[in-house]
Amino acid sequence: MRLALSALVAAFVLVKLLSAQATPNPTLRIGVDGLVHGHVAGFFNTALKRTDVQIVGIAEPDRSLFDSYAARYHLDPSLYFASLDDMISHVHPPAVVVYTNTFDHRKAVETCARHGVHVMMEKPLAVSYKDALAMADAARSGHIHVLVNYETTWYASNKAAHDLLMDGKLGALRKIVVRDGHQGPKEIHVQPEFFAWLTNPELNGAGALFDFGCYGADLSTWLHNGAPPQTVTAVTQQIKPDIYPHVDDEANVILKYPDSIAILEPSWNWPFSVKDMQVYGRTAEVKTILRDKIEIVTGDNQQARREDATPLQSPFDDSLHYFAAVIAGKLTDQDSLSSLNTNVLVTQILDAARRSAKEGRTIHLPLND
Repeated sequence: MRLALSALVAAFVLVKLLSAQATPNPTLRIGVDGLVHGHVAGFFNTALKRTDVQIVGIAEPDRSLFDSYAARYHLDPSLYFASLDDMISHVHPPAVVVYTNTFDHRKAVETCARHGVHVMMEKPLAVSYKDALAMADAARSGHIHVLVNYETTWYASNKAAHDLLMDGKLGALRKIVVRDGHQGPKEIHVQPEFFAWLTNPELNGAGALFDFGCYGADLSTWLHNGAPPQTVTAVTQQIKPDIYPHVDDEANVILKYPDSIAILEPSWNWPFSVKDMQVYGRTAEVKTILRDKIEIVTGDNQQARREDATPLQSPFDDSLHYFAAVIAGKLTDQDSLSSLNTNVLVTQILDAARRSAKEGRTIHLPLND
């Protein structure tokens, strides 16, 4: 009898173990705040095909804009809410993804913090350093995670460049050059609601400077292990004032560190879409090529060697996997490309660059706010 009971207990334990192994990760219930950011289309294209996330509500004051997305993606009308606060109060999502204009990011974080809801927004974090600091305060008081999603965070090529530098394969860091942008929002035919706030300096913070300068500031901060630059110097231009009369469409930014320099080249005037980076060390250079390739040149023979970057593995392969892992406590997100710490500094750099271009002088960090 004792042997039979032991066998039964062992069988029960085995079944539980097998069941636990077969159970997939729990589905992350997500609310969506805003539909005016054009990247929301990419979110729907991805999220609606996945089983690890479930959209439980969409907050958007413009009902007609929601209806247009609902028709395109076959969204249930019951998902609609006129405000973020109303959506959270009714469906209680543990997490919210934000697709508003950048100016409204602060309000979204403060609202979510009051409810204890984690937040991930599209880059950049904020339109000003003052707003970034307020968002950090709200996140701390609400005990929530706040992440910023950049397309380039999920590039295997950028991770490969970072690893080469951290492993000492390039020698001491000397220079970073980051180019980001495209032909311009109008030229690539972004959605009307997206164009309206991208070209509004209050809602976007600037033009190409904030829209694409944030990528380089983010990567430079990561490659410098979270250290801030000493100074920021920027020049902005309106090469197409007939199209972009209120914001810059061209910017060049120099970040000076104690022993290195970063040059950011955000633009709405490239002849094609650009997102690449060159990292120069004392002994070698690595250049990223699209998402998954790198080119290495060493100082001894100066022969370029092209390689495939190692593919990124979950949860580091996309924003939703990463967001879920951070919420679940599987990752400590402190100084990553997406982290709040990193992006408060990114916002400080962008704010300083805007001041530098406006005032025609070099700005020293830290800013007072």
